[in-house]
Amino acid sequence: MRGMTRALGIATAAAAFAVIAAAPAAAAEAKPTFTKDIAPIFQEKCEACHRTDSIAPMSLVTYEEARPWARSIKTRVVARQMPPWHIDKTVGIQEFKYDRSLSDDQVETIARWVDQGAPKGDPKDMPAPKVWPTEQGWNFAALFGQKEPDLIVRSTPWTQKAGANDTWWKPVVETGLTEPRWVRAIEARPGTVKGRKITHHAVERLIQDETDPLAQNLDANGNQQAGTFMEWAVGKQGEIMRPGSGKLMLPGAKIGFDVHYSSGGEDITDIVELGIYFYPKGQEPKFRQVLHLMGGTNSAGVDIPPNTVKATQGFFVLRENARIESFQPHMHLRGKAMSMEAILPTGQVAMLSHVNNFNFNWHNSYVYADDAAPLLPKGTIIKVTAWHDNTTANANNPDPNVWVGYGDRTVDEMAHAWVNVTYMGDDDFKAELETRKASLAQKNTQQHQQQQ
Repeated sequence: MRGMTRALGIATAAAAFAVIAAAPAAAAEAKPTFTKDIAPIFQEKCEACHRTDSIAPMSLVTYEEARPWARSIKTRVVARQMPPWHIDKTVGIQEFKYDRSLSDDQVETIARWVDQGAPKGDPKDMPAPKVWPTEQGWNFAALFGQKEPDLIVRSTPWTQKAGANDTWWKPVVETGLTEPRWVRAIEARPGTVKGRKITHHAVERLIQDETDPLAQNLDANGNQQAGTFMEWAVGKQGEIMRPGSGKLMLPGAKIGFDVHYSSGGEDITDIVELGIYFYPKGQEPKFRQVLHLMGGTNSAGVDIPPNTVKATQGFFVLRENARIESFQPHMHLRGKAMSMEAILPTGQVAMLSHVNNFNFNWHNSYVYADDAAPLLPKGTIIKVTAWHDNTTANANNPDPNVWVGYGDRTVDEMAHAWVNVTYMGDDDFKAELETRKASLAQKNTQQHQQQQ
């Protein structure tokens, strides 16, 4: 028995040695190159920002442009700082549209490429260049076979002086609509490339006489306020409604702009442009979608003592059955994390999404995939929890020794989530649930067959 054990040990050791010996050859064969392995990743996940005249500090389109940044690219990618995607991948829903995050395999491929000298590879392996709209082009127009949106609403100009304090410009602009129109996509942008230097974010509110209580944005006294229509910030270009749903604009509607301008080091005059794509006349979606601001503080407000990490909570009641389309946390420099949970009428609590590494420089809107968007019955309570880090551990904290309260300034704080909600009646909600069950069952069957 001892001899057999020894023989097995020798055999195991020999096998291990064979694997180790073969490893260099395998690694050599799998040596990634820019043209074959890296360029496709950059096209899919990075070029939206990292291209000439875009918002990123350097272009990654060609090997010659990317090679000098190889070590920095690896550092940022391995640390999951780039591409910006701050959803906690260990809890909640993980299926999203427009997911710019890298898979573990993609991160490992980029790291190996850098570690092995960042070789260029065979030019013949280079994928065809990806065609992007110009920086001031409209991103969604081609999707609908158009050159530009159906309606463009422009804010009035504002000149931000060099070195001036932050400014909030709030003009109200007529849309010119004389009949109801259903919206299938929206995008917004600063009017010029220079304007991107000073436009921190821009909220567009829809001012109209709402008769639908689900779309009314009521204050604490029950008075109707302008409903949020769209918001532009770095990391968010626009919104495309899910098929069969849309936002409704009424005759006489106006757009109330709320633009946060900061200093760009020179005098810059700019506007914000809101591009709206309508459903064709006579084609009305079945469901209405509303963008809600769901507070993360409720009556407690924002009150963060020095050198403190503090959590706050807010609650939003769904007055009708709903599909939750997206989740976009919003805080300022001391923002640390935000979660969105659903408290069902049964008392069951479900974590929908958790951003565990909030970064004020990026305003990602996490749009749920078709088969993952939460379907929630009326009476469900949406619970938003926000964490602020007012300590030295927060590298973005301008001063951990001061008390922080609510305010619009970047050095102040706030906490809310922008959440797109599509409402539906009981019969439609039941039908939607059945469709979802059938779709998931089919997907599970296909996955099971692929594993066999």
